[in-house]
Amino acid sequence: MTLSLDARNNPALTAEVLTQALPYIQRFHGATVVVKFGGNAMIDPKLSETFAADIVLMHSVGIKPVVVHGGGPQIAAMLRRIGKESEFVEGLRVTDAETLDVARMVLGGKVSRDIVSAINVHGPLAVGVSGEDAGLIRATARNPELGFVGDVSDVNPDIIHRLLAEGMIPVVSSIGSDETGQAFNINADTVAGHLAAAVGAQKLIVLTDVDGMRRDPEDPASLIKQITADELHPLVGTPTVAGGMIPKVEACLTAVDNGVASAHMINGTIEHVLLLELFTDSGIGTMIR
Repeated sequence: MTLSLDARNNPALTAEVLTQALPYIQRFHGATVVVKFGGNAMIDPKLSETFAADIVLMHSVGIKPVVVHGGGPQIAAMLRRIGKESEFVEGLRVTDAETLDVARMVLGGKVSRDIVSAINVHGPLAVGVSGEDAGLIRATARNPELGFVGDVSDVNPDIIHRLLAEGMIPVVSSIGSDETGQAFNINADTVAGHLAAAVGAQKLIVLTDVDGMRRDPEDPASLIKQITADELHPLVGTPTVAGGMIPKVEACLTAVDNGVASAHMINGTIEHVLLLELFTDSGIGTMIR
């Protein structure tokens, strides 16, 4: 939320905002919150800067944020630069050995570094981690037609717990590996859901390019503000939860079905949307309980 100049110079309004935030700061102190960062918020420099500032503010008030990111647009851009066409099957990029090398390079060498650098402008806090590191994300091949596209088979959260115990902010890229060391590119929403469950997070927050989940995807007025996991499961595959919304919803369900108190889908194109969700009475987006 961007305040007007009048609001910034209004001590009473500042006090009101802080008073509203205080109970939430107290409630979430010490809690682990997994945040999936992606979409347009990731490629807009201003939104990336405000996201980094919000993550640092969360850390400063005692929350333990863990950032999970993908990088589909950045991978596609690099593939175009080397003259390689992307092929898709059911919305997933076919990943041969060359494409996998590009994905590992872009996610670990570019996207992760950009997020870590943006956070570390505010202090030496963020550490980039690949799902391949310390056996964090174990993966299996999803479909032979897709090549090296993986599903999460297991999560070993030890490295995340150690970083959090040291007061660090882990930034996790969505590459996993199998027992032989073969790497797989994995949907970042999927990784975020499994990781939130494995680290015992209190919340999973998925940043999207829309305001949340809608009963009618074409009608913004049909936003679902709250829904239970039991109510949501039957909607997967219906017009309400179709296409690119499916992996986001499935990630939220994976988290909530495995002990995470709540999962949230919020619009990452809104400045300071994380703070609006965490620290205001009204919240924003869709909450799955």
